[in-house]
Amino acid sequence: MSAVLSKKPLSPLEQARRRHQTGVSGAPAVAPVTRDKAATAPSKPAVTRRLSQEDERLLNQILSYEQDFIDSPAFYEKDAEVKIYDEAPPIPLPDTSWYHPVMDDLSSARTRTVKSAQQVILTGAQEKVLFHKFNYARYRVWKLQQEVWGAPSRKPEEPQAAEILRWYRVADQVREQIAETNLALVLAMAKRTRMSEVDFADLVSEGNMALLRAVDKFDAGRGYKFSTYACRAILKAFSRQGMKLSKYRQRFPTDFDPKLERSNFLETKRAGFEKDAADEVKRIVLENRADLSDVERTVIEHRFGLEAGEIEKPMTLEQVGQIIGVTKERVRQIQNKAMEKIRTVLEQQFLGTRNEQEGAEGQPGEGGNTSDPLSMLGQPPTVETKPPQRDVTVN
Repeated sequence: MSAVLSKKPLSPLEQARRRHQTGVSGAPAVAPVTRDKAATAPSKPAVTRRLSQEDERLLNQILSYEQDFIDSPAFYEKDAEVKIYDEAPPIPLPDTSWYHPVMDDLSSARTRTVKSAQQVILTGAQEKVLFHKFNYARYRVWKLQQEVWGAPSRKPEEPQAAEILRWYRVADQVREQIAETNLALVLAMAKRTRMSEVDFADLVSEGNMALLRAVDKFDAGRGYKFSTYACRAILKAFSRQGMKLSKYRQRFPTDFDPKLERSNFLETKRAGFEKDAADEVKRIVLENRADLSDVERTVIEHRFGLEAGEIEKPMTLEQVGQIIGVTKERVRQIQNKAMEKIRTVLEQQFLGTRNEQEGAEGQPGEGGNTSDPLSMLGQPPTVETKPPQRDVTVN
């Protein structure tokens, strides 16, 4: 009893805090969740990141064939990844800004000075480090492939897919570094090779492809320099390219002429016929051989841009209607009536005589739209599909 009487009354601030914790005044208090209970509560499942469309395409490409690599005992040592990547000495990156094999100033003194100043020459130990990184990444891809193909579903899970893509990109990055470091080798070999029948750019392209194949096949564990192996591969590629072109020139001794690749008499004849017909339509309109009224001639000239040539664009029906003060439907009717007059004159004075002259050779206008004479001048800016209507006057 004395303990109860000696209890101090709550301050107004403490009473407000308790009311805030328990909710509405007078409502039963809710037991707060302790930290232990919150820690034991089931957590939400982790959101898995789906692969992008490009990653899925790349993953399917990787799993479509067995990854090749050059094996080494260092791959099976303890902490092999740490020794090959983390503990390896740094390798200088190449600078390929000077590499322009088809430019005219390739052999100038300034270009040679820039190339020699920025070129990276690796030692045998540095090459071995790079090739160990390259082949170890390919080995990890191969190992993951075996795990995936050994599963019943033969499909990679989310972590496996991410690891395959990561190691594949590591291998591709190291491969690119090795190739860019030895680009000067390809250029030097191409300069020394004299083949009159092979273009210099094609020669360099073949050398670059041979360099990439040499990177894939080189075994750094044998103790040789990569340049020795790559030079032989590049020269073989040059020789194969020269023999290929020699056989081609023996079978086809004449030079290639793009104009002789395709010869279509009917299309050539049709194109010339349409050009002549278009010029004839212009003369009919400008010389007014079809007895067009002033309004009809104005509509045709503005609709097809005959009055200004190529300086101004053809006008729409609404724009022509604003000029002559009528609606666009009335402009359409005037245009159709004028085109009928032009078609009659064109058939009498031009198409009839040309068809008689070229009847023995076949109609060059077949497949073209000769029924509409102004179609040869180009389409007006808007094509109206509604049928023409008569003007209705309401009294």
